[in-house]
Amino acid sequence: MGELKEKLNLLPESPGVYIMLDKDGIVIYVGKARVLKNRVRQYFHSSQKSEKVAAMVENIADFYYIITKTEIDALALENNLIKKYKPKYNILLKDDKTYPYIHVHTKEEYPRVSITRKLKKDGKYFGPFMGGVRCGDLLDIIGTVYNVRTCSVAIGAKPKKPCLAYHLGRCLAPCAHLCTREEYAERIKETLSFLDGNYEKAEEILQEKMLRFAENEEFELAMEYREKLQMLSKLKLKRITSLNRALNADVVALKTNFLYSAVNVLVTRSGIMQGGSNFALEDGSLSETDALTAFLIQYYTSHELPDQILVQDFCEKALLEGYFREHFQKKVEIIFPKQGVKKQLLDMAEQNAADYLSKAVDKIKHKDDMTKNACARLQDILGLKKYPKRMECYDISNISGVDKVGSMVVFIDGEADKSSYRRFKIKTVEGANDYASHQEMMRRRLAKLGTDEEERFPKPDLMIIDGGKGQLSAVKEVFDEMGVTNIELISLAEREEEVFTLFSEESIRINHRDYALKMLQRIRDEAHRFAITYFRSLHSKRNLSSVLEEIDGVGKKKRMALLEKFGTIDKIISADVAALCEVEGIGEELAKKIYTYFKEEL
Repeated sequence: MGELKEKLNLLPESPGVYIMLDKDGIVIYVGKARVLKNRVRQYFHSSQKSEKVAAMVENIADFYYIITKTEIDALALENNLIKKYKPKYNILLKDDKTYPYIHVHTKEEYPRVSITRKLKKDGKYFGPFMGGVRCGDLLDIIGTVYNVRTCSVAIGAKPKKPCLAYHLGRCLAPCAHLCTREEYAERIKETLSFLDGNYEKAEEILQEKMLRFAENEEFELAMEYREKLQMLSKLKLKRITSLNRALNADVVALKTNFLYSAVNVLVTRSGIMQGGSNFALEDGSLSETDALTAFLIQYYTSHELPDQILVQDFCEKALLEGYFREHFQKKVEIIFPKQGVKKQLLDMAEQNAADYLSKAVDKIKHKDDMTKNACARLQDILGLKKYPKRMECYDISNISGVDKVGSMVVFIDGEADKSSYRRFKIKTVEGANDYASHQEMMRRRLAKLGTDEEERFPKPDLMIIDGGKGQLSAVKEVFDEMGVTNIELISLAEREEEVFTLFSEESIRINHRDYALKMLQRIRDEAHRFAITYFRSLHSKRNLSSVLEEIDGVGKKKRMALLEKFGTIDKIISADVAALCEVEGIGEELAKKIYTYFKEEL
């Protein structure tokens, strides 16, 4: 502690970022400060620390800092370092649930409309859509009412043959030159108005078509249009009557018990309440202000920025507005509502956050047992030299030695870090040689260490091989060959769930109820899933017929019938026996043979 006190005395009175380290040199917290000297000292000198902050301080063995020119720069650097190090005491948002948007490609000559979950600067986006509103239904309405295209066909000087959408009255077929640019532009203008919340014309046209189909006793089609009308009614009910129709705002509220926190985000677009999301957080921040700022920065890294953010008055208004203006080139107004409908919305968000917090505490504790606590437990059981913060698991997948692929999945503090997953196409191994395939994959992975690419491929604390003692020994040969001694290595055999290590001839069997084993099973199963996904994508790109040739009894005629029904090898692999029996010329016995072939090999 003497060295820490000396470093505390030398802290500058400048804005910047501070990085806390534990005894193993692992980054456990990153924070930003307007004045580094004052902020960092608070962790060690303040007597009013939350339980979470006190637990973090006990684990701080060292710290360092980076001075920045402004506090906005510090905020940006803090966000980048949190992404890089994923510290256990920082808010780490898992963006597993991304809601869909409707994308109007307005930069194209004849704009098309599509559904996406990723936002870019290439057109107009509407959404996110949540709360039971399906983008597919909205796209269906747009096609039916406004006849704009949803395909990505290139439109050139030479006219193409119009597709089925044109014949069904769902597209003006600009690709076939069957409409003028002006006619199409007018339909796009109407589509944009519809997506802005002006549903009256669409309702009128849908109502008219529904009645026409009902009069002609085409009741199934009439029901389809009634369902579309019901969805529009659902959207209209979400409109907040006293809210400006042009308003795009998010309402964000944080509640904390100073051990755990919860945030509720309500999304309004064009005056319509789209829905909301809850987030359970753990954080080592000293205040609600820091926690809320950290949440907002991470949240808007992967979500659309609205025109306004309605938020509690402890939010860092000027700092965040400056950050969004500088890093997103967008003027966002941070508002502290005091009265009226906006204050009612903020109260609603606060109530939702408080309710979620009261219900989420047990979930968060259970999550800790399944993740961070399971990592610490695994360190004890296996006698690992250090806490396995970053774990990588490897698996090989192939069918009869064809299209061999490998997968690397990454868990940080016991949780999947999907952005770090990597795939390997095995290039040098002939046939179904699992050991050699693991060796090729490992050579390519370890070659990244100590190079410029280590930024993207950080050194793991623990590598896990899907397999038994043989696979472990094969990989150990590569470790020895490349002189790698500072990464721990184990393997997990699926049948008996035995863990093999390098320091014992005997396997280690962990109790099946132990969270440490459950975590190992999760990462192994994820590696297996990821490898199979890659394998299937490769097979879908190959000549599908050649894959089926390997199955005895599936001749040319039956191969064509299978491909005509299912279209891709992926769908054939996923089909059950009953679905395969529906294919012309394939009886139950052959269907079982096809089903067994794919299931056993995978």
